[in-house]
Amino acid sequence: MKSFVYLLLISVCFCHFSYSQSTTDFGIKGGLNLTFIKVQEANFGDNIEVKAGYYGGVFVDVPIENNLSIQPEVLYIGLNDFRFINAPIYLNYQAANRFYILIGPSLNYFFDFFSNKFKVRADLSVAYQFTKALDVHMKYTLGFEEVTPNGLFIGLGFRL
Repeated sequence: MKSFVYLLLISVCFCHFSYSQSTTDFGIKGGLNLTFIKVQEANFGDNIEVKAGYYGGVFVDVPIENNLSIQPEVLYIGLNDFRFINAPIYLNYQAANRFYILIGPSLNYFFDFFSNKFKVRADLSVAYQFTKALDVHMKYTLGFEEVTPNGLFIGLGFRL
């Protein structure tokens, strides 16, 4: 319940920020998460364990110049009983018409896994925008520390 309240509070802050600047876009996203457990320092090794779950959250896209923007996100991720918050801060580049490449660090807080609950990971994402409001995206999250789970996210985004 506490995590839901924090996510709601962050969402309200993003909403306020997005409406204060007319060129800033606000949206929601969600989809399937595949998390790779038993990965050692970005090496998949022999015994990979994959868990399927879901994710959902909010994002803000703040333009910098023509094809470049900053896109922070806050995502809630659930894998069975395992829950965490993923907050990437992307540099969003429009590489071609309707095709975007997003890259940046992600700040992660693991509620019930690991003794060190806060971890920094790297995210690489691509998105294809079907319409002005709807996109399909895929991202890969790479952990830097031993036993940090890596993740593949596939989902939809909707700009409000």
